[in-house]
Amino acid sequence: MRKLSSCVLIALSVGFVAPEKGLKDYYKNYFPIGVAVNPRMVQPGPDAELIKAQFNSMTPENAMKMGPIHPEENRYNWKDADAIADFAQQNSIKLRGHTLCWHNQTPRWFFTDSTGKTVSREVLLARLKRHITDVMGRYRGKIYAWDVVNEAVPDTGKSLYRKSKFYEIIGEDYIEKAFQYAHEADPAAQLFYNDYNTENAAKRERIYQLLKKLKAKGVPIDGVGLQAHWSIYEPTAQELEESITKFASLGLKIQFTEVDVSVYPKEHERRARKDTDKSEFTPEMNDKQAAHYKMLFEVFRKHRDKITGVTFWNLTDKYSWLDNFPVPGRKDYPLLFDPNGQPKKAFQSVVTF
Repeated sequence: MRKLSSCVLIALSVGFVAPEKGLKDYYKNYFPIGVAVNPRMVQPGPDAELIKAQFNSMTPENAMKMGPIHPEENRYNWKDADAIADFAQQNSIKLRGHTLCWHNQTPRWFFTDSTGKTVSREVLLARLKRHITDVMGRYRGKIYAWDVVNEAVPDTGKSLYRKSKFYEIIGEDYIEKAFQYAHEADPAAQLFYNDYNTENAAKRERIYQLLKKLKAKGVPIDGVGLQAHWSIYEPTAQELEESITKFASLGLKIQFTEVDVSVYPKEHERRARKDTDKSEFTPEMNDKQAAHYKMLFEVFRKHRDKITGVTFWNLTDKYSWLDNFPVPGRKDYPLLFDPNGQPKKAFQSVVTF
């Protein structure tokens, strides 16, 4: 009797039946298909098998952000990031690094001295350089692309720059300094600026102006990451195409770095749960989501000459950051696989072409 592989046995034990081909196989002539992961997903089990079957790129969801990986000035927490990097290496999966400089999830010590006072521009630049050098140095040769600066542009107003601690203490050149430090740390790595709400015309224009300034100054930036936290109601194909063509006109690679399609109207600010906020995934939502994913990937395929990667922000509907944002405790269903790891209608719409 022929022995079943461990992969098949695991699949049978959890009732998971893998599609014959993975997303990466359908898109092998287009661009890598990635997934954001946490350390639990890369332990032996159904999540790890699903990753290997479907994806050829990975991004650590949280493990390489500044707070988790560098909680104290002289202490790094490498364990979770190492586990993800090792899994990628062992399975020949490309790895994107996320993220080296962000106003959110930054450890408090980064901006203050031992007495609690705000540090000087020089001290903060030195800390930023050391952080980028140490983190990129550890994974040099294992990570092909990094989100260097994340979400530096505000959602509203006319300013190009979010009033973050980095901006307030260093000035606008913290962005170019971060890219400079990153390029010095790993000259072979592709360096990306990453942001969300990039299909909003006003914010798109501000991001464009920022990137245009960086390019004009000769800053070593290779691409722009469009996060793609969308919903079944947005964006339109026209809005999406405008973003792709506008940013590509700067000579930058385009990657969609954090794709999910919420079944609820999009909101970008956290709020309390209301009585009217129901957690549901109706047949109508299922159909609408499948149609929306179909449209999005039609546009992606059309612009395959400009797009060098598409990454989903989480693996299955079992867990998504959207389960607690913008509404705490409201379950969302934004991905291609249901909570049991089974392909949804949206999966079929993405691979049928």
